[in-house]
Amino acid sequence: MPSSILKEVGHLLDAASTRDTVIRLSCPSCGSVHVAQVLGDNGGVSYVCTACGHSWS
Repeated sequence: MPSSILKEVGHLLDAASTRDTVIRLSCPSCGSVHVAQVLGDNGGVSYVCTACGHSWS
């Protein structure tokens, strides 16, 4: 990257590379990480496994 861009976004790159925790959501039924987040009928958030079809909130 050109140095002028690095001056502007360097702090963002540093923050992104030093994150301690990565949270990966997996299906409680089959363990797949292929999970979609969907809005429920009441405005809440639910999850659906695209591998096995299991849904939970």
